[in-house]
Amino acid sequence: MTLNDFNSHHLSNYFSGIVAYENNDNSQALKFFKKSRALIKQHESYLENYVYTLVLEGKVQQATSEIKKNITDGNSNFFEAHLILALDSLKRKNYKRSKEHLQRSYNFINNDRLSLIIAETLKQYLHVFEKNEISKIKNKFGNFSFINEVFQRCYLNDKNTRVYFDKLVNSKDGVDYTRYIYFYLNYLIENDGYEEAKNITANIDYLNSPLLISQGKKWIEDQMLEEFKKIFSCNNTTDIISEFFFLVSNLYSSQNDYENSNFYLNISHYLNPKFKFNLSLLVENHYLNKDYAKTLKILESFNKKDEFYYWFKLKKEAQIISKLKNKDKSLDFINLNFKKIKNPSIKIIFDIANFNKNAKKYKEAIRYYDQIISKIDINSQLYAEILYRRGGSYERLADYVSSDKDLLKSLEVNPDDAYVLNYLAYSWLEREYKIDLSLQMLEKAYAKRSNDPYIIDSIGWAYYLINDYEKAENFLKRAVELMPEDPIVNDHYGDILWKLDRKIQARYFWKNVLNLEETEDKMKKIIKGKLIEGLSNS
Repeated sequence: MTLNDFNSHHLSNYFSGIVAYENNDNSQALKFFKKSRALIKQHESYLENYVYTLVLEGKVQQATSEIKKNITDGNSNFFEAHLILALDSLKRKNYKRSKEHLQRSYNFINNDRLSLIIAETLKQYLHVFEKNEISKIKNKFGNFSFINEVFQRCYLNDKNTRVYFDKLVNSKDGVDYTRYIYFYLNYLIENDGYEEAKNITANIDYLNSPLLISQGKKWIEDQMLEEFKKIFSCNNTTDIISEFFFLVSNLYSSQNDYENSNFYLNISHYLNPKFKFNLSLLVENHYLNKDYAKTLKILESFNKKDEFYYWFKLKKEAQIISKLKNKDKSLDFINLNFKKIKNPSIKIIFDIANFNKNAKKYKEAIRYYDQIISKIDINSQLYAEILYRRGGSYERLADYVSSDKDLLKSLEVNPDDAYVLNYLAYSWLEREYKIDLSLQMLEKAYAKRSNDPYIIDSIGWAYYLINDYEKAENFLKRAVELMPEDPIVNDHYGDILWKLDRKIQARYFWKNVLNLEETEDKMKKIIKGKLIEGLSNS
């Protein structure tokens, strides 16, 4: 084989690997990269692409080995190579060597602020691990730095750890720090603070808590305290570095950068594979990328022992069935599996109620909402939320007496809820009932949620019903711009245009309704009549 043949053969596989990688087909990319490994020391970007693909496939240990065996001055000009070597040394508790690798990584940060934050934060952690003290040089990365200082103090069992955790979880800066309640509970349990942990979870409501907090609360209620220590410990260096990289992954995911999110999440899992609950973020990333095969594969990590994550698994499987098959099969799947759960928590009952409501199975939804209402405090804000959802279900069944009763009662608890105001007012408008009061309620809702397209549609329709067509057109035009695929909004806008004697435009929007995916057969029949006869009594 000539040199040209050799290069051609391997370059072909390499470029095929790049194409697969860019198409997010990492499994296929890895196959092509393996076939062209002869280029690993010849092509400067080969190692980078190969390593990145290995990590995305969850093969972090193999990526580390490939870097160690094949690194040269010419092919290691990327930040992640030196970061991975730094983490490998950190795992071996060779902090001096880890710092050396980390120092080299600075040469390849290239004005990437998040890479700088990673390097600087990791440097602080290495100082803590090596010197058993908090670094006097403080990073200025806002709350990101504060979160990591909390974990560093937790590692050192600093006397102020409780104070720092309390400040973090009760921060009023508008950022959601709920996740860190779990690590506060973990710290308390490791330090004989069970009663304090129990007091914290007593004030946590299952219905509005994330999965991790719900699972922690359940463990405390069932006195399964050993479960906390099985997956995380502040005393374990790789556990807290793993949590740091989970935070990095979460930041990337929040920016819809799922590739970098998955890269750092796989590093996080490599550092602490015990914390399988973190894989729920990987599930969401793959699901949003429409990679349902990988989503289902990762979901296998969750089992019945961990109630809330098992339910998360079932819900996500139902969503995938809906995408790949149909909504009826999805609903059948989730209802069947719900019935197999003994003594489901209120959070799970709430979810199954919402599944049925969204599938227009309103009687079933009401039955589940009834169960929840019988179990929660009537002074709770969640009480108002359940009444709103049950009231909406009654309204869809045309049981307006029950619907109005629930929605009005919800407003007694929370009189400023824009969505309840909108729902009740629109329901009245549909019945041509209390139109003036409905308009007042909608103006109040609009003042609170002026960019919500449903509220904009409702208030526009209210003006239509009192014959103020010009005002109505201003609102409905905005609603159509915000929800161009909504059949009701298009229908409303067509009606208003007809009343304004813009009949050609009106017919354009009515015709549009017939082509929309969500248009129901009953509405299509009405629209066809309008296209022939226009609006009656015009």
